[in-house]
Amino acid sequence: MPSFDEVLKEAGEFGRFQKRVFFLLCQTGIIFSFLFTSVVFLGRAPDNYWCRIPGAAALSERCGWTLEEERNFTVLPLHLGNRSSNGECKRLDIVWDASVSCTSPLAHCGNSSAGNLSLTACHDNWVYTQPHSSIVSEYNLVCGNAWMLDLSQAILNLGFLAGAFTLGYAADRYGRILIYLLSCLGVGICGIIVAFAPNFTVFLIFRFLQGVFGKGTWMTCYVIVTEIIGSDQRIIGIVIQIFFTLGIMILPGIAYLIPTWQGIQLAISLPNFLFLLYYWVVPESPRWLLTRKKGEKALKIMHDIAKHNGKYLSPHYSEITISNEEVINPSFLDLVRTPQMRRNTLILMYAWFTSALTYQGLVMRLGIVGGNLYLDFFISGAVELPAALLILVTIDRIGRRLPFGISNIVAGIACLIAAFLPEDIPWLKMTVATLGRLGITMAFEIVYLVNTELYPTTLRNFGVSLCSSLCDLGGIIAPFLLFRLAAIWLELPLIIFSILAVVCGLLVLLLPETKGISLPETVEDVEHLSSHFGKCGKKQKYQDTNSYI
Repeated sequence: MPSFDEVLKEAGEFGRFQKRVFFLLCQTGIIFSFLFTSVVFLGRAPDNYWCRIPGAAALSERCGWTLEEERNFTVLPLHLGNRSSNGECKRLDIVWDASVSCTSPLAHCGNSSAGNLSLTACHDNWVYTQPHSSIVSEYNLVCGNAWMLDLSQAILNLGFLAGAFTLGYAADRYGRILIYLLSCLGVGICGIIVAFAPNFTVFLIFRFLQGVFGKGTWMTCYVIVTEIIGSDQRIIGIVIQIFFTLGIMILPGIAYLIPTWQGIQLAISLPNFLFLLYYWVVPESPRWLLTRKKGEKALKIMHDIAKHNGKYLSPHYSEITISNEEVINPSFLDLVRTPQMRRNTLILMYAWFTSALTYQGLVMRLGIVGGNLYLDFFISGAVELPAALLILVTIDRIGRRLPFGISNIVAGIACLIAAFLPEDIPWLKMTVATLGRLGITMAFEIVYLVNTELYPTTLRNFGVSLCSSLCDLGGIIAPFLLFRLAAIWLELPLIIFSILAVVCGLLVLLLPETKGISLPETVEDVEHLSSHFGKCGKKQKYQDTNSYI
């Protein structure tokens, strides 16, 4: 009896139906990239701020001062007194009351000059020329509170991590499209609450939840696309990454046009509600339905796919039987119980961790350079486009494993060279660092595809979500590792990135090649993957008969 992939081939492996679903789900990549990188614009440093002297607000109102005049009376004495403070984190240790003169507010200090007045740390009385431009000015994340901005991004990644476990499990148990739609709803609602959060605690709570649901949309849409196309077409999973890159290139335009962080937050959150319309156009994965003993629903979807593709399924496809493997609720033990599954899982977890840590580290390192934030961010996104094009050109010709390994090794070597290049050749240093960014971007995009292809249907969404959770762990560690090591030596993070990437490149060469192989349906299929290609790379067929239609 024919296998599911043979039926899919007759219905159309990438016909009009799959192309429509693919294009619609690719939009998820754009919106997810907004969430993933939005902290760069939500948390940009305010241009001009200072610490207000107690009583200055009332005095300013009484005297009719402008903000600039108040700043001059507050900060200028610090410069006249040859102080190192610029008025942002420290202020004069005085209090202005009703007796203070509008023309000479420091006169009440007696004969003490500005240079002799003591200073005190500022805690919660900052003034911003643009108070709602970013969350930094909204919640006073400056000076001693600056670390809380890094915390906000770590909390988002922690949400990604929680979403990988909870929603990855839920998608394998309750269905791909149901969890996708619920996740889109959750991202939209949490995004609105984040925009109007009354304090930083509420902001962090719903930022975390936005990360949970955001991970659900991203991982589930990727799995849906992979499961409704043929094995020869799974390369289009890389194209989803191109849409992620397009989102990175679009985001600076949105941030440039919208002056407030609340407006940016709403602009990147509200589109998630449009994805709820997919309920009527995106079906449940027939592969998943087969694993849950819902053969009739799977058959109906296969007939719909064939109809939209202008194909016709033969009458003997009137019954569907599913894998003889018992349907289980997935757990981590299922991913490490057998030798090949265990090897795949451990290597892929390390690959996800390395890709995320190195990728985010290099992105944040570019931000330290300065310059035009909007232009620099756009260029950093444009650099990723050649990575996807290189993958599309090579991965179906020479396979997954070799480009996966080489891209990691190239990234590692580039980081090592960039670390020791002299600062007086900035163009060369930037070029080599860009090569490292290109390499790690390729590795980051390939790991999505390979991870999906190395797990059976019953464990696929859970396996991808669990392994990719190490990506979120890398994202949590990246900002702290980068800035703390850079404080010791600016190039030290590059050395760490180099070691991690080269080791990863060697490890992924131990994974089985999956080019042109049907998606495994059972754990036994995965255990036989290493034998599917001969020495000349010729495709071999499964010897098992676990899946029938």
